[in-house]
Parts: sequence; structure tokens; C-alpha cells
Amino acid sequence: MTVVRLARISAEPLDLAAHLDAVEDAAAGAVTTFIGRVRDHDPDAARAVRELEYTAHPDAEGVLAGLAQAASGDSGALVAVSHRVGRLGVGEAAVIIAVAAAHRGTAFESCRRLIERIKTDLPVWKRQIEIDGTATWLGLGG
Repeated sequence: MTVVRLARISAEPLDLAAHLDAVEDAAAGAVTTFIGRVRDHDPDAARAVRELEYTAHPDAEGVLAGLAQAASGDSGALVAVSHRVGRLGVGEAAVIIAVAAAHRGTAFESCRRLIERIKTDLPVWKRQIEIDGTATWLGLGG
């Protein structure tokens, strides 16, 4: 059984329903989701954040699939994950993860493991643009 049902880098807005549909399974008693959204502030920014611009390495989608597979591990948890690229305004979804598993603990653990690995290992960079136009590039782990 393929545990990674969806792993995509997308320039299009992300759709939570599509991720939930991808992990639909009669054996799954638990489904967890994570939505990472663009916020209007950042501890390292001097002013309010206006938008983020994400750029991905050409291999990012394959890396994302590998991270999703690793997050599921031997648990059999089903994973759907997408990360946006391009310019995103405040409130837009940058990352969506859906994980379905037989039990809630497995679903929560796999979802948490995946978002933490995305933050440190996915070759995606973001340019944070503040309200006055000041921009800062943040790399892996940013």
C-alpha cells in the first residue's frame, strides 16, 4: 500500500478538501490536519509582514515525498502534503498536511514529525516582505 497519497509543490492555492480526500480510508479511525498560514508578523521582522514569496529547488517535490514517507515510517499512516511557491498574502495557506491512521496518536505523531522535517529539510526558501517593502530571505529552517 502506498502511504504517500499526495506530495506536491504548487503555485496554485492549496485545497484542504483534496488532502482529506487523498487520505480517505475505511481503516483510518483518526485524521489530523495541519495548515501553515502566512501571518502578519514575525519575531525577526522590524515591521508587520505583508507577504511571503516561496521559491523551491527543482527536486523539492521528490524531497517532500521522501519526508512524507519517513514521517509515516512503519506505522502505515497515510499522508497528503503540499507546499506553495510564489507570492502569498497574509492568511493564505503555505503548507497543508493531512494524515490518516488507525489511531489518533499515530496520526498526530506523523503529522508533527512531517511539519518539523519540512521546516528543516525541504529545499524551499522564503522571502519575507514587510509592510514598508523591506525584504529578507530565509533558508532552510527559517
